[in-house]
Amino acid sequence: MLDVGMKAPDFTLEDKDGRRVSLADFLGTQVVLYFYPKDNTPGCTRQACAFAAAYNAFREKGVEVVGISKDSVTSHQKFAEKYDLPFILLSDPDLTAIKAYGVWQEKKLYGKLSFGVVRTTFLIDEKGMIRRIMPKVKPDTNAAEILEAL
Repeated sequence: MLDVGMKAPDFTLEDKDGRRVSLADFLGTQVVLYFYPKDNTPGCTRQACAFAAAYNAFREKGVEVVGISKDSVTSHQKFAEKYDLPFILLSDPDLTAIKAYGVWQEKKLYGKLSFGVVRTTFLIDEKGMIRRIMPKVKPDTNAAEILEAL
């Protein structure tokens, strides 16, 4: 189980353009790393658009925003184009980072149990250490809460 003060697990995943991106690439920069269930769903779209609207404020503070889901590179590309998302979206179909960050969990929907990504946001400092963990965040307020925490 990850906790504040621990080193954030490194990963290397493909972005919407097929480029390989590692968490280590951001050493020296704070990172908002948010995990979300699925592109183009109502909650995930609202969350992504809220991060897009606040993106300049994050960049002014020297913070990079990175979203991760198990969707494909192609899905991310279409999602980013459709909503003009300026930040990095990473594809994790093998659940590498998703499991490393402990966000692949049992969920209950309409009385049925299944596994999926629990919407969670991590604030990672310039040295790659976890500074804040926000589990089960609300899509509409997540970006504003992180900005306030910064």
